[in-house]
Amino acid sequence: MPTSASVSLSSAVVPQGDGGTRAGSVGPIGRALPGLALCLAVTAGAFLLAGLERRAFGAVWLEPLVLAIVLGAAARACWMPGARWKPGIAVGGKLLLEIAVVLLGASLSTRALLAAGPALIIGVAAVVVLAVGASYAIGRALGLPHRMATLVACGNSICGNSAIAAVAPVIGASGEDVAASISFTAVFGVALVLGLPVLVPLLHLSGLQYGALAGLTVYAVPQVLAATAPAGPVAVQLGTMVKLVRVLMLGPVVVALALLHGRTRTAADDEAARGTAGANRPGSVALPLSRVVPWFIAGFLVTAGMRSFHLIPGALLPPMADAASLLTVVSMAALGLGTDIRSAARSGGRIVAAVVLSLLMLGAIGFGLIRLLGMA
Repeated sequence: MPTSASVSLSSAVVPQGDGGTRAGSVGPIGRALPGLALCLAVTAGAFLLAGLERRAFGAVWLEPLVLAIVLGAAARACWMPGARWKPGIAVGGKLLLEIAVVLLGASLSTRALLAAGPALIIGVAAVVVLAVGASYAIGRALGLPHRMATLVACGNSICGNSAIAAVAPVIGASGEDVAASISFTAVFGVALVLGLPVLVPLLHLSGLQYGALAGLTVYAVPQVLAATAPAGPVAVQLGTMVKLVRVLMLGPVVVALALLHGRTRTAADDEAARGTAGANRPGSVALPLSRVVPWFIAGFLVTAGMRSFHLIPGALLPPMADAASLLTVVSMAALGLGTDIRSAARSGGRIVAAVVLSLLMLGAIGFGLIRLLGMA
């Protein structure tokens, strides 16, 4: 999450003389309104550019989510938002994103995936776990910081931008890390859609094989549809199903990262305590459940479970999905506004190398799964 998002609303505006006193009397909501309005303006610009893309090219290659980051970062590069704007940018980059993650759970249905058969589902889950671990190792070997390597690994291995957005608040990623990882995965997401169909004649893939490979490697569900369309309806159907299994892995992976991150903090805190309180200090400290599993991850799992057991009315599902998408775009605008693009650019070369090697590794693992399952 961006650094600005970690600033509480009560401390984001520093009282200074009469003006500061008047600002403090407005209250948290009033102080957040200017920054939120700025985030919404950037969001509107992103949707406008996406609409122009569709008119000019017949498709949206750079989604509003990516455009919101670009526009926000461009605005930040030209103008530094002052104290008046920071509370709203903080809310947009943190709270709205957490609400979007909760709503995202309603788009997942575990029952719809069980028809695929246990072998394929287990295989896809194993590919995701292996890919996250291997991608993280690649990033670290290339010198990426822990949080950046985690974001790139989860983005490549699960569902691109959505995975990065969901993982970021769990591991405490900065705005620079999120913006950089999303920007590069977005570029390579488009490259995958355009270049992956070339593998059909080169590797002599059937529609079934290519659909599985696309579902295992392409980032977003709409991109899977675009990448598999040239190979026929079988590729489209299997690719979409495999992709949904990958998306479903987002919940377990984020929960695992939350547990790991919580234990890491506990170990660090305990080590610091030992240095100040002596060896009689207890060896471990039990964290409250709310700190180990953030509220929005619990909410994500609850809404996913409700969707699976048909506890959410069907009429509410489209508006919930639209709300999740909109809130995510607004939060990405906030991330852009809180990001120093020059800082992100300094680590660009290493991120590109990590993304490329991670994608090649993911493709190799996916192709191995196809061979292992004997898909014809």
